[in-house]
Amino acid sequence: MIAPMTDDVFKQLRDFIYEQSGIFVPDNKKYFLENRLGRRVQEKNLKGYDEYLYVLKYGGDKAELVKLFELVTTNETFFFREPQQFDVLCGDLLKKIMEENTKAARRDIKIWCAASSTGEEPYTIAMQLMERPEAAGFRKEILASDISESVLASAKAAVYGSYAVRNIPPAYMSKYFTPDGQNFRLAESVKALVRFMKINLISDRDVKSIRGMDVIFCRNVLIYFDEKAKQKALALMYDALRPGGSLIVGTSESLHNITRAFRPTVINRVVIYQKV
Repeated sequence: MIAPMTDDVFKQLRDFIYEQSGIFVPDNKKYFLENRLGRRVQEKNLKGYDEYLYVLKYGGDKAELVKLFELVTTNETFFFREPQQFDVLCGDLLKKIMEENTKAARRDIKIWCAASSTGEEPYTIAMQLMERPEAAGFRKEILASDISESVLASAKAAVYGSYAVRNIPPAYMSKYFTPDGQNFRLAESVKALVRFMKINLISDRDVKSIRGMDVIFCRNVLIYFDEKAKQKALALMYDALRPGGSLIVGTSESLHNITRAFRPTVINRVVIYQKV
């Protein structure tokens, strides 16, 4: 057994996680860090959380930092989550993108899933774009990113259990998936449309390489950031969008009182934030 986490170590760990990732752990969530990190402390044969903090700060092991991010992030997701947003993307928004890009002599559609987890979101978008004949003449580029290397590896493998695929329409299921034991394997044609990258959303260095996006999906991740980190991430995503590009956050999220850089627009009862 390891000793309980002291308030001082909790605050130092909380601040370290925030500085490295933008993820903010509130004062009343010490138990969360204890639960998430306790097993890792034991795996490394450390005496306590204070020694683990020392390893993180001074050990020089980048792999341990990656492991920390994996432990403190939540990666629950599934295909066709919040489907009304995908309907708007592949309806009115897609039409607008194709019209504007054609006028600008561009024949591409560029979408960034900024917190892609195990890949269900970008692959849902890829399948739906493949089902739109009007977009056949456009090159489709879907960038999917996450801070966790393990979920990115899982996304690239693209083998999913019954929970992840439970909302996929039968026509999509039969066309794009094949059974693999108790799981389901995604078609290579869908995987080919998605490029995965490890990206920290508050890192200027990471995000500055991303430019010219038509749409950014950043759903259910800003809820883990405090206001300062949210503003930083949103400013970087703003720069990654083309003029007039759109940002889509989770249906329960809002940018109200966080930034005025985006203009909210409602399409079929879905809020889209447009780059001003």
